[in-house]
Amino acid sequence: MSELTPPDIAHLGPIELLTPRPQESVEFFTEMMGMEVVHRAGQSVYLRGWDDYQIWSLKLTESPQAGMGYCGFRTWSPEALERRVALIEQAGLGRGWEEQGDFGVGRAYAFDDPDGHRFKLYSEVERYEKRVVTDFKNVHGKQPNRAIAVKRFDHLNILAGDIRAQRDFAVGTLGYREYERIELDDGTLGGSWMSVTIAAHELIYTKDAFAPQGAHGRLHHAAFWVDTREECLRAADIWIENEVYVEFAPSKHNVAQGFFLYGYEPGGNRIEVTSGGRLVYAPDEPCVVWTQADRAKGQAWHNQTVQTFHTYGTPPFEPA
Repeated sequence: MSELTPPDIAHLGPIELLTPRPQESVEFFTEMMGMEVVHRAGQSVYLRGWDDYQIWSLKLTESPQAGMGYCGFRTWSPEALERRVALIEQAGLGRGWEEQGDFGVGRAYAFDDPDGHRFKLYSEVERYEKRVVTDFKNVHGKQPNRAIAVKRFDHLNILAGDIRAQRDFAVGTLGYREYERIELDDGTLGGSWMSVTIAAHELIYTKDAFAPQGAHGRLHHAAFWVDTREECLRAADIWIENEVYVEFAPSKHNVAQGFFLYGYEPGGNRIEVTSGGRLVYAPDEPCVVWTQADRAKGQAWHNQTVQTFHTYGTPPFEPA
């Protein structure tokens, strides 16, 4: 077994989502998801889940189209930040330093991945300070009195044309481990599930059906964590009662084993409420490979994947 080097990146997040309906998007994430507004600046609103340790995990910014503005990666140290920046610059994908990365974030380095998604690397952050002291000293906030109360931003799935190139960049340049992937019959990759933690997925790339027509840099979904499957079911009831579009009713993924609910927030971005999932403890765990035949069976209980799951992303793309 080859020796693994600890990753320079500690975890994914926070994330900026763009929305053409900013007030309605804020209401969705506060009223339907139980998140808390912590800051407003210009056309942006910053929110957090109740157990996010950083001062915010979601930034909503008014924009003509939905999509991802950027997603962050926090490094373990300033030295780790410098090492990863050097590798990104060698890859020719750097955009440069920002002396103040964003609200509550120190110096940051902006870059693109090969498909054109925007990211920022940073090390220094402002931690959230609990306003109410409770007996639960090992959580970062107080549960809100809401039916749905997401704990934190959990993972990101983004669309791309060449999944192998994206995977190679995430593994070779950013230091991620690939835990699961889909290998299609034509030899290309249909998806790659990666992480720098024991969680089986943190950063995911899946194939953009419209990449041959010119689509790039699109978001598939942003996922937010709850503790139990029952909370996913409860979220589905509340979304339906409040006319939130439910795209994919609660079920379980085969890949990474997560329980899910998918819908669209008012601005058009696909949002997942998720729980469960596989944890990878072994340092030499082999990558799980799913075939095209495996994926044709659908999700974990053979319920077929909805068609829009393969085609819809933000910003929307209409092939000529």
